[in-house]
Amino acid sequence: MENHHKVIIIGSGPAGMTAALYAGRANLNPLVLEGNQPGGQLTITTEVENFPGFPGGLQGPELMELFRKQALRFNATAVFEEIVQVDFSKRPFRVSSDANEYFGDTVIIATGASAMLLGLESEKKYMGYGVSACATCDGFFYKGLEVVIVGGGDTAMEEASFLTKFADKVTVVHRRDQLRASKIMQERAMKNPKIAFVWNSAIEEVLGREENGRKSMTGVKLRNLKTDEVSELRTDGLFIAIGHEPNTGVFKGKIDMDQRGYIRTKPGSTATNVPGVFAAGDVADPTYRQAVTAAGMGCMAAIDAERFLESMPH
Repeated sequence: MENHHKVIIIGSGPAGMTAALYAGRANLNPLVLEGNQPGGQLTITTEVENFPGFPGGLQGPELMELFRKQALRFNATAVFEEIVQVDFSKRPFRVSSDANEYFGDTVIIATGASAMLLGLESEKKYMGYGVSACATCDGFFYKGLEVVIVGGGDTAMEEASFLTKFADKVTVVHRRDQLRASKIMQERAMKNPKIAFVWNSAIEEVLGREENGRKSMTGVKLRNLKTDEVSELRTDGLFIAIGHEPNTGVFKGKIDMDQRGYIRTKPGSTATNVPGVFAAGDVADPTYRQAVTAAGMGCMAAIDAERFLESMPH
């Protein structure tokens, strides 16, 4: 059969590329479909200081290029194609990209998740230069500084509390006059002397400057949704905490997911409800969402796929 592979990996972030590395070393010659954002979320992250083995830190795109080179060294093949359709009803599974059809004895889904953003042009401009969607990743850079966090749920309150370990002041901006977070998370945030709240407000623009080719944000423009009054708030960083969305649209109805669209896996495994299909990284992990945990799950998925293939009749 043309375009037939033992392992097809959909996604090229830390989970996908680690799966490719392990599957390649097992002589499975995996195919990686890199998608429309090769390298995943790390490619829009500037400094990465919490990935083990790099004490001096490095740029997100640089780290993903190292992942890619290592996977390709062990006979993984990577193509810049995006998946448009899958058929998991029979083996070999059919995976259709925008350019080709591929058939796989096993499939590893590692399409990741995307942070939900505000949708501002200025937000895109300063992403990685003061704007972040991951407090755990970037909070360390704001020691002794002031930051703003947008959101009103448990994640926003958890990240606001986390940021107070580094920042001198954390201002929570929320569209309503009360939080959606659980009572215990609300109380914890409100009792924290470093956390302040701006209610009934939305961010209209991220303000910043560019000097000698270097960008940095300087503040945000706020609109009060009740009075329509516009004001500016000086800040060193802006953290978006309005939720994440797993990149699973193409798999809807093909595989078991939870209400939010995260792929369900069996406890202690990356196996899904479809034998031979595995899920790794943020696409199946709404809790940790770190590069290192995604890489670990990618390793697990490759080993699970290898064992599945070994268990099948020749």
